[in-house]
Amino acid sequence: MGAGAAGLAAARRLSERRPELRIRVLEAAERTGGRARTIVPPAIGAPLDLGCGWLHGAESNPWLPIAEALGLQVDRTPAPWDVQYRDLGFPPEDQTAYAAAAEAFAARQAAAARDPVDRPLAALLEPGNPWNPLLDAVSGYVSGAELADLSLHDSARYRVHGSDWRVAEGYGRAVAAYGAGLPVTLGTPVTRIDHGGAGPVRLETPRGTLQAGAVIVTVSTNVLAEGGLRFAPALTDKMAAAQDLPLGLANKVFLHLATPEALPADGHLIGNPRSARTGAYHLRPFGRPVIEGYFGGALARDLERAGDAAAAFALDELAGLLGAAFRRRASCLTVTRWGRNPSVRGSYAYARPGAAGQRATLAAPVEGRLFFAGEATSPDAFTTVRGAYESGLRAADEVLSALDPGR
Repeated sequence: MGAGAAGLAAARRLSERRPELRIRVLEAAERTGGRARTIVPPAIGAPLDLGCGWLHGAESNPWLPIAEALGLQVDRTPAPWDVQYRDLGFPPEDQTAYAAAAEAFAARQAAAARDPVDRPLAALLEPGNPWNPLLDAVSGYVSGAELADLSLHDSARYRVHGSDWRVAEGYGRAVAAYGAGLPVTLGTPVTRIDHGGAGPVRLETPRGTLQAGAVIVTVSTNVLAEGGLRFAPALTDKMAAAQDLPLGLANKVFLHLATPEALPADGHLIGNPRSARTGAYHLRPFGRPVIEGYFGGALARDLERAGDAAAAFALDELAGLLGAAFRRRASCLTVTRWGRNPSVRGSYAYARPGAAGQRATLAAPVEGRLFFAGEATSPDAFTTVRGAYESGLRAADEVLSALDPGR
């Protein structure tokens, strides 16, 4: 259940390995893709990724061959995140100092990862270091939460390394295209799963109660923790794991540029490198007349609660760097609010300090009939579409083993 990357990967694996099985993907939303979504605003006639946008660790990312097999173009332009356009508000000596602080912080993480006791990543910050706020801002972009909220041991298990590339037609389009032809029923949230007794598993939905021999659950941890899906009998260990693996929040704002030639293609700006409450701005991705602003953590939550505040915040930061006249050259195209999306309720899952082992708890099958997938269950590629996809394959293989225990 769930037509994001995990659910689609599981369904495709099952249909290819056991075509005689009756498979049905139940999706709460009215579209496939989950947290991968591409739109094409008429104002620019070009795709925008509202959710995931980068193939992280691209050289070994399974979505690279998938996208290329679908006939989509993978752009290998290096990510611009380490560049500050014209050094605006971030002079070279400060950039060098921040890079040194980030390198030292990473070295302390690597050393502390061997400690037997878990702790917050914030415990590794050097007291009084002027670059601690920017390290926190980057944590918001990467994990959707600040360093004080993140488990050291969990972060140390992340193993996605390599280049960051993009799908020119949109990552969301790639995920949706990958799911084409699979038996997906949209607009069908599962609200309760009854797995008691020896009979089939029963799934309650607004369209009625369905029965299945095995179920792969891919809903987000926030949906589980907030009671959007209930189990009978209750799965207290799963609920505890979901609460220990909440979804952080990362949102985007897209600004339309009236005079795009005034800015470079694939440039980049940090709004205020001295603050944890700042945006990261990708200038004219793919050379398009757009700025893609990115906010994470507490700032993203505050802006989302304030309604349309994200566009105003972005315009304020960018006008402070590019000049007051910039306000007349940019207008808001769209703003994401992933925390208010009822079928997701956030962006991607982080582990609270002391909860690094909860990903395995969430992923563990129940009674050979309930199986769990999604990026939150990935041991080493969490927060990514890659991790979601790989978890879907793992869950499908667990189903196949349960169906044929002797094989």
